[in-house]
Amino acid sequence: MRFRSLIYSEILLLRFVQFLCLSQGYDFFYFVQMWAGSYCDTKKGCCYPTTGKPTTNFTIHGLWPHYSNDKSPSNCNGNSPFDQTKISDLMSRMQNSWPTVACPKNSGTKFWSHEWKKHGTCSESVLDQHAYFEAGLNIKDKVNLLQILENAGIKPDDKFYKVDDIKEAIKAGTGHTPAVECNNDPSRSSQLYQVYLCVDTSGSDIIECPVIPIRKCNASIQFPIF
Repeated sequence: MRFRSLIYSEILLLRFVQFLCLSQGYDFFYFVQMWAGSYCDTKKGCCYPTTGKPTTNFTIHGLWPHYSNDKSPSNCNGNSPFDQTKISDLMSRMQNSWPTVACPKNSGTKFWSHEWKKHGTCSESVLDQHAYFEAGLNIKDKVNLLQILENAGIKPDDKFYKVDDIKEAIKAGTGHTPAVECNNDPSRSSQLYQVYLCVDTSGSDIIECPVIPIRKCNASIQFPIF
């Protein structure tokens, strides 16, 4: 009897934590775009999805709820699993703009499921599953990072560019300050990996970041071919 009482108490506590996470909301989103050329140009390497090599462009990594105190909610509702049928009408856009290059080769479902469970469920009080993924796709359509950078003479040609010039070009193109994240290729060269912009709580508009994430990069970084 005592054991059953403990189990029941744990269930109530879990439900309370899930409710608290959902009710606390969030203050903004980080919208993170990735350059697949840099993901692939590491010792770990990459695998193209079953639909083929992604287009030569930045792709979505995620739409991540965040607090103004620089903390992030995560895994907010274990009772809201990813359901691909809910985004079936978005599938062609997902495959084009939100693909996976993780190994082993796959369709992207595992990646999307992870993003929904870890991040999407924490915005569920505002955006249901369909609205969450559609919001990310719509923001991507508004922000063509590759075109913005190429307009500033910054191209994925394996050359090195000043990270400050990259940030300034993106700010000029979007009207808002980005954060730039780098990774390293097998020879330890620092390369352009991800770009962070901030989005309002409705998932509709880019805003100035309440908190700009600190990501270390060398002064000059490589923009690898993909």
